[in-house]
Amino acid sequence: MIKKPTDEMMDKLLKANNIEEYIKENREAFVDLTVSNFLNEYINSKGLIKSHIIKAAEISDIFGFQVLSGARNPSRNTLLSLCIAMKMSLDEVQSTLKIAGFAPLYPKNKRDSIIILGISKGDSVCTINNTLYDNDEDTL
Repeated sequence: MIKKPTDEMMDKLLKANNIEEYIKENREAFVDLTVSNFLNEYINSKGLIKSHIIKAAEISDIFGFQVLSGARNPSRNTLLSLCIAMKMSLDEVQSTLKIAGFAPLYPKNKRDSIIILGISKGDSVCTINNTLYDNDEDTL
């Protein structure tokens, strides 16, 4: 995969004469990763331990390993928990959500704002869940 700025690709897409031409010219820049492949690449690049991540994400061992193996797809909440457990930056979390086909965190949404602030402060899943609960929001 060749990395191209999203803004550049959007500009080319809107100026393209036809979609086939655009796809042909940008084929190598398309994100073609499953969420499990992306997470595993991240885990390997950071030298993280899967069992530690799953425990910190506060999800069951079986389900966590199924998600990381690609046998099960995570919900947005589960994916957020995994990203938080991996100590991803906010930009990395937003990219992971997009790769998985989920909406990025949105600061105009109260619940998402709590999660954004927790991520930016490096809070744990437990701490973020407590803040969500204290503010009458669904926990991760």
